[in-house]
Amino acid sequence: MTDHTEPESYESALSELERLVAAMEAGQLPLDQLLESYKRGAALLAFCRGRLEAVEHQVQLLENGQLQPWNAT
Repeated sequence: MTDHTEPESYESALSELERLVAAMEAGQLPLDQLLESYKRGAALLAFCRGRLEAVEHQVQLLENGQLQPWNAT
């Protein structure tokens, strides 16, 4: 059932993670499938965190290597 390949993007990983959580919260999965879904969800979460940390690092390198305050305007 679960796909153990690396997601194509952050967005696809997040989408798959949301589907897994919804299925798990519905409480209709057999125990084995629930465990596999949990493992896949943990892997997807690690992937998303890694991507976010990489982007954060890239942002910190901008502006002549000086960390600038974030302005969401």
